[in-house]
Amino acid sequence: MKSILLLFSIFFSTACFSQESLSTANGKIIVDIFMDGYQAGDTLKMKSVMHQNMTMQRAYLNKEQENILIYIQSSDLLKYASTTGKEQIWEEKLADYIVNSDGNVAHVWASYEFFKDGKFSHCGAISFTLVYTDESWKILNIIDSIRIGSCNKE
Repeated sequence: MKSILLLFSIFFSTACFSQESLSTANGKIIVDIFMDGYQAGDTLKMKSVMHQNMTMQRAYLNKEQENILIYIQSSDLLKYASTTGKEQIWEEKLADYIVNSDGNVAHVWASYEFFKDGKFSHCGAISFTLVYTDESWKILNIIDSIRIGSCNKE
């Protein structure tokens, strides 16, 4: 009887303290919700998958070929999306999603192409770090790269 009680206790405690790792399909869904909200200027949609302490960075080479890293506050990103998303037509097409996770941390990597008013502007890669919270998976950090003129576009 003690053995059965011990096994039950181990099973129950394991079930209580574990969560599913982030699947590729679910990682893509979370990122797509964020990107759809971003492109539509829908900050409520964006916030639904954002961690309250989300951060963002952007890395690129400037015209002088210097490496630049800028930090963007989530409040500035939301403000930009809510105003610019309604003034311009732009689309960021993500492809080749790669999702990795371990416990309550996950990573989604994708290449992208950015179009402004229907015309190709630039490309790069975007990386999302997600954490599992009491609610669900949330985006904790975003970093993207920008490449202009080296995207092999025809």
